[in-house]
Amino acid sequence: MPSPRQIHWLIVIGFLSVGYAMYLRYLGIEYTLVGLACDGGLDTWMCLSRRVARGLYEHYVFGGVAVGAALLNLARPSVPLLAIALASAGLGLVLFNAALAGLAVALLIMSLARPAPEPE
Repeated sequence: MPSPRQIHWLIVIGFLSVGYAMYLRYLGIEYTLVGLACDGGLDTWMCLSRRVARGLYEHYVFGGVAVGAALLNLARPSVPLLAIALASAGLGLVLFNAALAGLAVALLIMSLARPAPEPE
């Protein structure tokens, strides 16, 4: 079980990943003016972020990392694996990898549904 401090950090990580993914999707990838400017040769950080995100979601990297980290977290629970799976699932759900990211979220829920260890 994560401590309260770790839970707060996990909440922050989850909100930041989903927030950045929404910003990138709706103001960088799907916004027509930005797309036309970037395709026309504009070289800004938004165009770089757009190219990197498009390359990653075309190869299902967000969903694949989320499923891999969630499977590892299911087998051997740890907070860093939970954070990686949570962040990449948040990115994957918004950035067009919803099937794999949804599977990762289901695996994360299953990893939380285990009995607490016996006190010694």
